[in-house]
Amino acid sequence: MKKTVMHQLQALLAVSLAAMLLSANSWARDLPDFTVLAEQNSPAVVNISTQQKSQLSQSMPEGFSMPEMPEDSPFNELFKHFFGEGMEEFGERESQSLGSGLVISPDGYILTNHHVVSDADEIQVRFSDRRTYDAKVIGSDKGSDVALIKIDATDLPTVKIGKSSDLKVGEWVLAIGSPFGFDHTVTAGIVSAKGRSLPSENYVPFIQTDVAINPGNSGGPLINLDGEVIGVNSQIYSRTGGFMGLSFAIPIELAMNVADQLRESGKVSRGYLGVLIQDVDRNLAESFGMPQPYGALVSRVMSGSPADKAGVAVGDVILAFNGKKLLNSSQLPPMVGTTRIEEKATLRILRDGKERDIPVKVGRLPDDDGEEISSVPAPAQPDQIEQLGLAVIDIDAKVRAELGLEGTGGALVGDVQAGPAKDAGLRRGDIVMMFDGADVKGAKHLRQLIGAAEDKRTVAVLVRRGDSPLFMALRLKD
Repeated sequence: MKKTVMHQLQALLAVSLAAMLLSANSWARDLPDFTVLAEQNSPAVVNISTQQKSQLSQSMPEGFSMPEMPEDSPFNELFKHFFGEGMEEFGERESQSLGSGLVISPDGYILTNHHVVSDADEIQVRFSDRRTYDAKVIGSDKGSDVALIKIDATDLPTVKIGKSSDLKVGEWVLAIGSPFGFDHTVTAGIVSAKGRSLPSENYVPFIQTDVAINPGNSGGPLINLDGEVIGVNSQIYSRTGGFMGLSFAIPIELAMNVADQLRESGKVSRGYLGVLIQDVDRNLAESFGMPQPYGALVSRVMSGSPADKAGVAVGDVILAFNGKKLLNSSQLPPMVGTTRIEEKATLRILRDGKERDIPVKVGRLPDDDGEEISSVPAPAQPDQIEQLGLAVIDIDAKVRAELGLEGTGGALVGDVQAGPAKDAGLRRGDIVMMFDGADVKGAKHLRQLIGAAEDKRTVAVLVRRGDSPLFMALRLKD
C-alpha cells in the first residue's frame, strides 16, 4: 500500500515537473528574437564624436610668462593645477563628447540629439564597418533636442521609419547606440508609458521605456519588433548618472517633422496659442464644479495672441484640443506645438460651469526674449481680512508702474497668517487679480467678494506672483 502511494506521488511529481518545463520552454519561445533586428539596423546607426574648444576660466597675471621647465619638473603639476592643461595654448582647451545617430537618407542626412552636437567645432561620424566621415550641422533645435547633420557620402544604409502612435504600453523595443563609447551596443526592454512630459521640456511627449540607456546612447534609435524606428533616445532619469530603469525617447514623428524643417529652412516653427496654463488639482476642480480634476487651467492670455482673438479668457479650463482630452496641462503644449501654423483647431473649454467649443487659428510661436521679473515692494497699512488670515492693500500708481501692471485692478498681499489663505499657498507680495471668477478692483472689493462667497466651500483665486499668474484653491469652509 505504501509503495503504491509512493509511486503515485512520484508520478504526480514527474507530471508536474514536465508541465513546468513545457511551460518554461513555451515562455522562452514566446520571447522575441532581437538578432535579426540588430543585424538589419546596425549598419544605419552611427557613432558620433565631437570636439569643442572652450575658454579656460583661469587667466595669467598681467606681464607673466610661462617659464620653460623640464617635462619631469614637479612645478609642471603646480601650474596645471592653477592654470589648467595645455599651457602652450593658454586660454583654450578641447573637450570631447560621444553620442549616436541614425541615417535617414542614402545621401548622408543623419538624425541625432541637439545636445550631442551643440557647440561642436568638429564632428566625426563612424559606421559599424569603421568608415569615418566628417559631418556638418544642417540645423539644431534645442526645444525638441533634435539635430540634423550631413556627411558627404552616397548609397548609405538607412533605417526604416515607423509610427510611435501605434505603440502600446508593454510592447518590446530595442535600442542601438554607443554607451560610454562602446560602439553599436544593443539593449532591449518594454514601453513603460507614452506621452510623458519632463520638467525641462515643453514640446515633446516622450516615450518612456525601461531599455538600458546610458551616456553615449543619446541620438540613437528606438526600434519596434517590426524593425521600424519609432523614437530617438534622448534622456534618462538618474540619481547616479547611470541607468536606473527610466529612459525617454523622442517620438519619431516629431523628430522627423523637426528634421524636415531643419533641412528646408535651418530652423523650426511651432504652433502657438498664447496662454499660460496650469494643472487643475482636486480643490480647483471642486471650485469649478468638475467631477474630477483634468484639463489645462488658463491663468493668462497674451494680448493679441490667437487665444485672445478666439475669445479664450482667464479662468477657462481647456478640456480638449481637437477632440483629444487633456488629462493634465502638460499635454497641451506638444499638441499645439506640432500643429501647423495657420491651421484651424477647436478648443473644448469649461466656463462658468458650462462646456463650449471655441474655434482658434494656431499662430507661430514667437522668439522668447525673456521678461525681467520685478520685485514687489513692501506694502504699508494693509487691510486685514481676519477670516482668511490675510492682509491686502490697494496698489498705488508708483507700485503699479514698478511692477509693470496694466489697468487699475488687483489687491497686493501684505501679510499672510495661519488660516485658509496660508493653507491655499498665498504669500506676501502676491497680487490677487481674480476671486471666484470676478476681477478684483482693489482691497475693499476683495473683501466684498469674499463676503458674497461665504456660502461656498471652495473658490478659485488668481494671483500674480512675480511675473507669473497662478490659480489657487481657497477653502472657505471645511
